[in-house]
Amino acid sequence: MSAPTAQEMALTVKLGVPYEEAVELATAALKDEGFGVLTEIDVKSTMKKKIDADFRKYVILGACNPHLAHRALSTQLEIGLLLPCNVIVYEEEGGSVVSIVDPLMMMQMADAEALTPVAQEARARLERVQATLQGIGDS
Repeated sequence: MSAPTAQEMALTVKLGVPYEEAVELATAALKDEGFGVLTEIDVKSTMKKKIDADFRKYVILGACNPHLAHRALSTQLEIGLLLPCNVIVYEEEGGSVVSIVDPLMMMQMADAEALTPVAQEARARLERVQATLQGIGDS
């Protein structure tokens, strides 16, 4: 079995807006679908601080929908290893990229059929986030 490609494991949108605006837009679109950002890892700052390496503007957002997380954890405690849903935003020439982990792909790793409905609902919500951002990217 081969490793999944980036296209298979993520919902991705390229935005023609500056990085800081892309982070705000992604956070707002997640909130509209019931996801809060629990963690925010500033990769550029961390790389500079820890290993004195320069890196592009890049953030990892740990997004969580509490209702979906509760359903998933109530079904299988170990699913917490795959939570929260990671969303990355990074600077790219001409704009920014927002990429959201595909919950269905993550659930395949868990091999728990009972979690499929939760993953499907999470994916539907995250696809709406992607569509919202795509609408901005197309403007």
